[in-house]
Amino acid sequence: MPDPSDYVVVGAGLAGAATAWQLAVRGHQVTLLERDVPAAHDGSSHGSARIFRYAYPDPFYTRAVLESKALWDGLALDAGTELITPFGAVDYGPERDPRRLASVLGGEGIEHQLLSVAEARNLWPQIAFDTEVLWHPGAGVIDAETTVNAMVELAVRNGARVLTGWNVVRVETRGAGYRVHSAAGSTIDAGNIVVSAGGWLPQLLESLPLPAGFLAGLPEFTVRQEQAFHFRYKDTADFPAGAWPTFIHKAAGIQAYGLPGGRDAGFAGQKVAEYNGGPRIPSAAGQTGTVDPANRARMTDYVRRYLPGLDPEPYAETTCLFTNTPTEDFLIDRAGNLTLVSPCSGHGAKFAPLIGQWAADLATGAGTVPDRFRSATSPALTT
Repeated sequence: MPDPSDYVVVGAGLAGAATAWQLAVRGHQVTLLERDVPAAHDGSSHGSARIFRYAYPDPFYTRAVLESKALWDGLALDAGTELITPFGAVDYGPERDPRRLASVLGGEGIEHQLLSVAEARNLWPQIAFDTEVLWHPGAGVIDAETTVNAMVELAVRNGARVLTGWNVVRVETRGAGYRVHSAAGSTIDAGNIVVSAGGWLPQLLESLPLPAGFLAGLPEFTVRQEQAFHFRYKDTADFPAGAWPTFIHKAAGIQAYGLPGGRDAGFAGQKVAEYNGGPRIPSAAGQTGTVDPANRARMTDYVRRYLPGLDPEPYAETTCLFTNTPTEDFLIDRAGNLTLVSPCSGHGAKFAPLIGQWAADLATGAGTVPDRFRSATSPALTT
């Protein structure tokens, strides 16, 4: 059995790595447990392409992005590498409501521009815009895998221990602390546990020593095996390959997003996906890694109709995990000395350093988190 730790963090994705890093730099004894390897391919934090953006209809999240960006800058400086590549972002479609987004960004002093359809098409002829367009140049693309590895390295540099191939199957109370059990029969003791298990969280919940009332107050988690497709840039005089921003497009029957695919597919094209378009699965353990032909057909048709600057046949494709809550808010809450962290609904990557800070504050008692991230029966909300 490994030596006990003050804090055991379960899961080395973006949120777990961020939490371990934040705990370690504060001088706590930390062990990070990962069922595979950090940023594992079958989790939610692999690869080189996640959108970083400020545009939210809810000012709360826009302000949180601003707070997170300051932490990103410090993390990149400490790690000595670029983690967010600037590309800018365009948001459009009647259901995306660019004017509302522009109002929020204006209220927070974030650089942006509201463009007519004609103005936007002149700037980006490779996109067939159907409404006016919000442009904010401060957006970009996060290299998720590099970020995870950077945070793990900084955690280790500050004394953390990382155990890979350590698949947690249950946690039990033991005296004033906890004992964590792996599928291989290993155990480790800890005074405090932080569980950031991504798509494995739903199946793990019943194996955690959480009060029944606390469990009953948690939001419903749904896990989807999302599908993403890479389409080559046409790279002609009419559609230059080097001028692609990230985008979110919402209209009747359409929830699409795209971003430069980067290292994930040889820097040759745009990664395009349908938000919550993949099939539901009970938990991450139920994923198959198989792309749904119907989803592929929808996205191929979408590219043909709305992205004339791309070859409409995908040259690469992949699956990934989205763990969703009904409100799309995160879960960061604590019962006893056990903290749950779930940056849900496909938009948590941009907040990774801030989520780590929030989780570390809550787990250590140094601070709290926004009420919207607590369960309905959290002591903080019921006293």
